[in-house]
Amino acid sequence: MDLSSEKLQRILSKYKFHDVAIDELQKIYRIHPGIVPSAGTYTFSDHTQKDLVRLLGNIPVQYGGRSYNFPIELWLMDSFPFTPPICLLRPTSNMFIREGKHVDGGGRIHLPELSNWDYPKSSVVSLLAEMIVKFEEHPPLSSKSNVDNKDPHDLLAFVSNIQINNGGSSHQEQMNKKVSVIGGGDLGMASVMSVLSKCKVDKLVFIDVNDSSTKGGSTDLEIFRLPQVEVSRASPISRLCYNADRPLSDLSASAGSRVVVVTANAWSGEQSYASVVQTNVDLYRGIIPNLAHYSPKAVLIIASQPVDIMTHVAWRQSGLPPTQVIGAGCNLDSQRLSHILDINLNTHKPAWVIGELSDNKVAVMSSSGVQPEIAAGSNSTKPLLDRAFGMMKTRGQRSWSVGLSIADIADSVLTNKMKTHSVSTLAQGWGGIGAEVFLSLPCLMGSNGSTRLAGVSLGQEEDAKLRQSVASLCSLMGQLRM
Repeated sequence: MDLSSEKLQRILSKYKFHDVAIDELQKIYRIHPGIVPSAGTYTFSDHTQKDLVRLLGNIPVQYGGRSYNFPIELWLMDSFPFTPPICLLRPTSNMFIREGKHVDGGGRIHLPELSNWDYPKSSVVSLLAEMIVKFEEHPPLSSKSNVDNKDPHDLLAFVSNIQINNGGSSHQEQMNKKVSVIGGGDLGMASVMSVLSKCKVDKLVFIDVNDSSTKGGSTDLEIFRLPQVEVSRASPISRLCYNADRPLSDLSASAGSRVVVVTANAWSGEQSYASVVQTNVDLYRGIIPNLAHYSPKAVLIIASQPVDIMTHVAWRQSGLPPTQVIGAGCNLDSQRLSHILDINLNTHKPAWVIGELSDNKVAVMSSSGVQPEIAAGSNSTKPLLDRAFGMMKTRGQRSWSVGLSIADIADSVLTNKMKTHSVSTLAQGWGGIGAEVFLSLPCLMGSNGSTRLAGVSLGQEEDAKLRQSVASLCSLMGQLRM
């Protein structure tokens, strides 16, 4: 492996973990000598650029009894190997991308190991092994063959990508922008109005599953007939009676949604906190599996309370990948924190509030003003974050505020913005967390859902708060009946 070029040496010298990065590059070369490092300039989604190390080469993929070389490109962040690489397919001129579960239309590769990256358990070598396995199951590249091609494999690859529509055939289904909001009340209405204001939607469906005392908002929507808004209702009986073989008909209006927002709550008069939460779990049992049935490719945004628990419940009940089920979590607090740091304290670096949506939440800051990387806790940033946190205490979480936060997340999904949000997500494997628990963590949000940023070393106080949240959330989950 040749790392002697002046430009490559200059870029590597700026890597935060220089020696570890070189060791990892050598491991990659021993297993995959055809994947070669070089210097390059990566352009991020906000059009900023940075000089980084990139890996170029082919991986062997077996399909239909034949072997194919799939060209890939990996960009290593300057905090590599503690943050996952950006992985791309680089098809040649006679290939086209088959968008699917693990590859989007732009060639960006999404794999479980990338979402759950946790060095040293995670590595590029193991990532490439997973990539080969997934690509052999669902090949993401096909030849640009015409129908006269005599090779049956190429012809099959071509035909499998044709989709019939009114205009003929196309290689990629246009992404719809339908949004459904499930749940009435103030938060449901706030979410509807915020999404309509923030997002360009093809259609917004509002399904009211709350009790009749809160149906005034949905009735007003029907009266004033807002463009692109459809109002539906779920009966109190059907929402508690779920039959896996017969999905509820009154949730069918949500079918084919790109984003589904769930704000439904069913608080009871029970004495214990676990019993109160159980009423929401029971409500979800009649909602979530059906939403997943009608919109299996949707990203679910959970806003029911307690949000970390209910996001965990929704993920279990839906059967969807964890990247498609996220909670509104600490996104509102994170946006407020960044605003205070930027406007009031003149600190132009992104920051996020992470952890449980409770008194145990903590703040982290980006290591730069450009990339969505989390900096390890330091004595220099803590006083600043503590001061900003103090300024936030007077700001409550009113329905309209949460609605705006939900719309912000939905917009990132609908437009594939790849913006970093602190959303409630599966935290297992992040920062050494071994339990199956949902916490707010910085995630890149795009059309395929969430991509979690890598874990970092937190200060002793912050780490203790996260561990306390993990223990309390696990204890509560253990008391609930799914």
